[in-house]
Formats: sequence, structure tokens, C-alpha cells
Amino acid sequence: MSKLSRRKLITTGLTVTAGASGLVAAAKLAKRYGLIPPDSGGIYGPGETLTYATQRLLTRHSLAREFSRSQISKNPFANEVAPLGEDFKRFQLGAFTDWRVAVDGMVARPASFSLAELKGFPRRGHITMIQCEEGWSYIAEWTGVALSHVLERVGALPQARYVVYRSIQTDWWESIDMADALHPQTLLTYEMNGGELPVGFGGPLRMRVSRQLGYKSVKYITRLTMTDNLKQFGKGLGSASPEGGYAWFAGA
Repeated sequence: MSKLSRRKLITTGLTVTAGASGLVAAAKLAKRYGLIPPDSGGIYGPGETLTYATQRLLTRHSLAREFSRSQISKNPFANEVAPLGEDFKRFQLGAFTDWRVAVDGMVARPASFSLAELKGFPRRGHITMIQCEEGWSYIAEWTGVALSHVLERVGALPQARYVVYRSIQTDWWESIDMADALHPQTLLTYEMNGGELPVGFGGPLRMRVSRQLGYKSVKYITRLTMTDNLKQFGKGLGSASPEGGYAWFAGA
């Protein structure tokens, strides 16, 4: 069976099942094809599963809308973050020259990259809108290195299914599946609107997941971990977001 016909069959099955027998039956069908999000338990689990499975089947290779420079927001909104601590202040006083990102887990060559090394990799950028679940949004130009390039450098193992990424803020972490990790618009960004990424917007390094809501674009990135199972992280829900009441998959 071709990939297209298989995708059409699964999608049709999900749609019909959801309409005819409800979300629980649709979740069972999604499970058969490995399209269950880590926060699939609980009362909202079947709905989260249906959303994730449908999005992955229909929009796996879709692109976030890109804008022209004339559409960049003049006054972008930097949402408030908790105090960053003494370690961050020391990095900031040193112009972030000692800032490093560790990459470990299911990789052939675990590594640690400085900002200078990341800036030496091929640059990629886009002008996209970041949207918050609280209702605000803005358009900005983001420049950095494609996450896929970093994963290629460390030799991500084929059985890896997710990338867990952590902030210098110890309680702030997220994860994405490989569809988003390898997506061309998913970047480790170090510039915004043609200049250094401001601290208020995540500088010196921010994950930019352009196809999901803003809380997936975590600021102050210090570690990436490749894994095939998210149950070993936190409460096993995939990230800090569902632990706090939000969905793990936040496709916009």
C-alpha cells in the first residue's frame, strides 16, 4: 500500500470513527498507528489524541505562514519570566561566551556546543508569527541554526522519537516529536529582527517551533536530549506544559 493511500485510509478511519463511535474509539485507531501523545490519559486524553493524530497525518510537512519584513511587529510583546538566577547573570556579564548547549541521549556522538559554534553552522531564518495561548501574538524575524542540523551533527539514532529541551530555568522544559524536530522551520535561534536575540525574548538561545503555540518555543536553551520514551521525564506527560494544565501538542 502506498504512503498516500495508507494516509488517506487512516485519516478517513479517524474521521469516521470519531463521528460514529466517539473519541475513545478514534483514540484506539490512533494507537494502532503510533499516534498517541504522551498526555493521552485523563478525561481530555481522547480529544488530545484525535487532535495530534489528525494534525500529524494531514499537516506533517506543512509550513507555518511566513511574512514580509514590512509586516514585522513594531512593538513585540515580551512576556514576563521568573528571575533567571545568578548563573544566568554570570553568563550575561560574560556576553554569553561561556553559554553551551549539551546534546545527549539517543545520539551516536554526544556533544556540547558554544554559541560561537552554533553561529558557525549554516544559518537559517524566517519571519513568522508567534502566538500565545493567552491571546497575544507578534510577527518577528528569527535567525539561527536548524535543529535538524544539530541533530545530524551528533548522529541522532533512528529509533529516537522525541527531542526533550531544557531551559536554564530548571522547571521549564518541553519536547517535540521528530516531525517537528526535523522540520525546516524549527530553529535554535540566536538573532531576532536582525540583531542579537534580546534576553526578554529568550536570548541568548531560544527554541523556535513555528508550527506550535508560543509556550513550545522555550527560552534560554541549555540541553537537548533525544529519547524514544517520554515517560522517564518529569511526570511522564511529555513536558512541563501538560503538568501545568496545557496540552503537550500545541499545533496552531
